[in-house]
Amino acid sequence: MRRFRLILLLPVVAVMLAGIAGCNTSGCTDNRSSLLLTGFYSSDTWKAISIDSLEMGGVGAPHDSLLIDLSERPNQVYMPLRSQQTTTSFFFHYAAKELSNPALNDTVTLDYSSEPYFASEECGAMYRYHVHRLEYTTHLIDSIALPDSLINNVNVERMKIFFRTAKPDENDSK
Repeated sequence: MRRFRLILLLPVVAVMLAGIAGCNTSGCTDNRSSLLLTGFYSSDTWKAISIDSLEMGGVGAPHDSLLIDLSERPNQVYMPLRSQQTTTSFFFHYAAKELSNPALNDTVTLDYSSEPYFASEECGAMYRYHVHRLEYTTHLIDSIALPDSLINNVNVERMKIFFRTAKPDENDSK
């Protein structure tokens, strides 16, 4: 009888150990928030560029927090959307001497809907965003591409901003 109990207990212990070993975070990506990854490109060459003398932040963001400050030379930025709103706007201020005029600031506005999304037991819940409309000014921004309107936690560049870039002057090369 004692041997019979031991045989019945072995499968239960094996199932419990398999369940414990199966609970890890390897099935969840590192990015557990849905952020809009945006790349910066030259409208002339369509190649990725780094931008200096740029300040960027959310319009009406709490504590006027900057996403990019003057000490950085970014070629990409994560743009957070507000889950309790349907619109988020971002400002671009160009601080280079020739461009440091608020009249030349650009603004990008996204209209979207948000939906709670349960990814998995390991990752938990997060928001997904569906962009319905994109508006932007065109002082230094030439155009914007948003090929996929779904913003989720996958670490993929979803938006490309094409900036007007100065072409080298022929007289400068002599």
